[in-house]
Amino acid sequence: MLVFSNKYEILNLQPDFQKIIESNTRGIIAIAKSEKYDFVSRFFAPAVGINEDPVTGSAHTMLIPYWAKQLGKTNLTAKQVSARGGILHCTFLGNRVEIGGNAVTYLIGEMYI
Repeated sequence: MLVFSNKYEILNLQPDFQKIIESNTRGIIAIAKSEKYDFVSRFFAPAVGINEDPVTGSAHTMLIPYWAKQLGKTNLTAKQVSARGGILHCTFLGNRVEIGGNAVTYLIGEMYI
């Protein structure tokens, strides 16, 4: 997790995906406090085939406790500022988090075993 000073630094990031792969990490989360939202983020994971994830619920399971502590509040609104992006309504419940928002259907299918 990399913490930046403001949302403009996050918006202007131009990551070197090859260097992220070479860093031997699953992914990198870039975050900053925001005026309109409690925080903004971007998530890069080229080592697992996702240069930039549009909206990353799993990353927010770590971000919600961090920002709850930083901001002294348990109900947060976040925006992942990828090209598609999304707004997340988050609640810190101590040892759990709740994440809500609008979703886009990615895949519909059937599996036969």
